[in-house]
Amino acid sequence: MAVVATGRDEGAFCATPNTVAIEVVMNSVWPHIRVVAALIERHGQYLITQRSSTAVLAGLWEFPGCKVEAGETDETALRRELLARVAIDVNVGDAAARRTHSYDGYHVDLIVYRATIPSCQEPQLVRTADLRWVKPQELENYPFPSADQATTDLLLGISSDSP
Repeated sequence: MAVVATGRDEGAFCATPNTVAIEVVMNSVWPHIRVVAALIERHGQYLITQRSSTAVLAGLWEFPGCKVEAGETDETALRRELLARVAIDVNVGDAAARRTHSYDGYHVDLIVYRATIPSCQEPQLVRTADLRWVKPQELENYPFPSADQATTDLLLGISSDSP
């Protein structure tokens, strides 16, 4: 008797009398990592940061954020990471976008929150390669990780997805 394994993305399968069909759910054992990012707007421009040369997805740009640690709220994670990376304290608002993206070996559940910083604070390079304030139409000039791309598309008006 033969065993036929199929992936969920391959469509339907059928077993013949001499085979046993086993459905393998592709990527089901990959971990889900919860990541939060801050969408910070000031004077029509958005804050983006560049990942350091030693980071995962090095050199790419992103809305600043981080992985949420066990027992931590999204707001606590964002505030912790923005203080550590760009030396600003943020007020976290509502979710602006949510995405799940699969990378090789893991899934990222990304939630982007609107956030504000007091006018007396200015982001500084602490634990990031670079930072910029950019207009929405300039975002396409900066390479973002795949998980972040849908959020930049929302800002550019390419997508009509909502949080």
